[in-house]
Amino acid sequence: MPSTEIKELLEEKVSQYNNPKFIESDPIQIPHQYRNKEDIEIAAFLTATISWGNRKMIIKNAQRLMSLMGNSPYDYVMESAPLKNIDFVHRTFNMTDLQYFINGLRHIYTNHQGLEAVFSKYAETDSIQGSIHHFKKLFFEPEHPHRTQKHVSDPYKGSAAKRINMFLRWMVRNDNTGVDFGLWNSISPSILSCPLDVHSGNVARKLGLLTRKQNDAKALKELDDRLREMDAQDPVKYDFALFGLGVFEKFS
Repeated sequence: MPSTEIKELLEEKVSQYNNPKFIESDPIQIPHQYRNKEDIEIAAFLTATISWGNRKMIIKNAQRLMSLMGNSPYDYVMESAPLKNIDFVHRTFNMTDLQYFINGLRHIYTNHQGLEAVFSKYAETDSIQGSIHHFKKLFFEPEHPHRTQKHVSDPYKGSAAKRINMFLRWMVRNDNTGVDFGLWNSISPSILSCPLDVHSGNVARKLGLLTRKQNDAKALKELDDRLREMDAQDPVKYDFALFGLGVFEKFS
């Protein structure tokens, strides 16, 4: 069990960073531009997908992607006509990947009742990781380029799946402050996993919440267990604290 001092520190930092000001410098600002559920989901999923590297560049490219989709991501995804001739790249995510992601999302909404339905169908009582695994299988049911599979992580293959766990935090967790959306009531925030990356991982190790050196699925399980000891109902709220300490305060 983490010490009282560590829990108090993290609770303090959650209060500090889990507020609307956080949106201004975070990729979550992109889906916050929308009001329709499906627009929010798709904007969030695509933004989370390219959320690695420089944060300013992530936000810039995600905003450009929304513009290329006419700022109506759900309508764009569901168009039956051929996709417009657009050009987009973010690091190793290129047009080949984007073209398939559009097709994959259309497949999910057309044949599997949408993103929430897929993730809630496979959610377990104590973990969301199985849902991520099954989502990837369904997402890539249509014919697709092999290279594109790398942009959706699979926890069953050892990945911490940081970006998709972040997406799920955005969709499921209702923080009553207007940062996370709380859009999906069919999944309990108690089963969510922390979006583990280099920043949150380093802070967690410094605080003694994580001993494993690699940021992989085993490390995520270890960190999740510690966070649930502090708050079983809303463990991923501590992502704000770990991330804030690491990125804004250079704590690690």
